[in-house]
Amino acid sequence: MATVTSVMRLQQVFLSRADAELRPFGLTFARFEVLMLLSFSTTGSLPLGKIGERLQVNPASVTNAVDRLEAQGLVARRPNPRDGRGTLAAITRKGRAVADRATVAMNARVFTDLGLDLPALQALVDALGHLRRSAGDFD
Repeated sequence: MATVTSVMRLQQVFLSRADAELRPFGLTFARFEVLMLLSFSTTGSLPLGKIGERLQVNPASVTNAVDRLEAQGLVARRPNPRDGRGTLAAITRKGRAVADRATVAMNARVFTDLGLDLPALQALVDALGHLRRSAGDFD
């Protein structure tokens, strides 16, 4: 119980820190993840279903995030040329600019200085990776 509770509490701590850094950009961590996924994709766009698969979230969460990003002008929906029924989410120029600025903030204040030295961080990543693989989180 102590391990699970500690991991879940730490997830809340990290999410709170991330959301605080992303708030000035009008983003939550969930929307930041969508922007980053689109920015890393070859074409800058992905089917909504693929976004859900890669982020391991349900379709309603993807729709909600894309709706909000679209309202901000950071993402645009487009018909999927490979599937006449499907929809792509495409990052806009404004979306790339916001993602770039938000990444700088996240790198400076969330993803660095976690309070552990490098060997301890590597041991933690290894242990968490083992747990995730055991749970079937990796293909």
